[in-house]
Amino acid sequence: MAVNTSKYPAIQGKNLVLFARKLAEAKNKRGMPVPYQTSLDFEPQRDSKTDATKDGYVSKQSPLQTDLKFEFVNNWSEIADKLQMSLFNGDKMEFWIVNYQRRNVEGQCFAYYMRGTVSEDDIDGDPDDVSNRKTTISVDGTPVMGWTTLTDEEEEMLAYVFRGVGAIGETPKEDGTDGNGTPWKDADAGTGVAYDTSKTTTPTESAGVTSQHQ
Repeated sequence: MAVNTSKYPAIQGKNLVLFARKLAEAKNKRGMPVPYQTSLDFEPQRDSKTDATKDGYVSKQSPLQTDLKFEFVNNWSEIADKLQMSLFNGDKMEFWIVNYQRRNVEGQCFAYYMRGTVSEDDIDGDPDDVSNRKTTISVDGTPVMGWTTLTDEEEEMLAYVFRGVGAIGETPKEDGTDGNGTPWKDADAGTGVAYDTSKTTTPTESAGVTSQHQ
């Protein structure tokens, strides 16, 4: 049976974004996205054991165990430091894996929520590359699923809208027309007009700088 891809689209990895917060600061701080994320692995697992009895085999399941692993470019953002402090001090943290692609009818994002502490935080410092961190979380109990609301700033961070190169003014419309732009439409695919690059007008001239051509 063919999958209805419009109703059940494949989830893109880039649309899974990790947010975190120190549990003790939940009263007055929002969860913060971990900057410069490069990978995210969510690994819930439950081991099973089969015992032989006189009446046949009996399967037993162990409690759920969950590892959360992620990598990001090393930085000194507040949440990056809080993650390291969790390892050093044993601070309990909250984590959300936010699926920006999956929404409910209210526009909220699907998310996994969990709590735990940092158990590993490896930092590399190769001289010919940016420094990276590989962080592992020991998750307490069972993660739960739900829906979370993002702020306008968080929405903009995860999916920005096209803008033209012009000044946007004091009140951006965020509809693709800011900066004298025109948003892309599906019907634009395969369209375009060849521009005669031998003309005297150049992008530099159109920006207000005139050059002379011989």
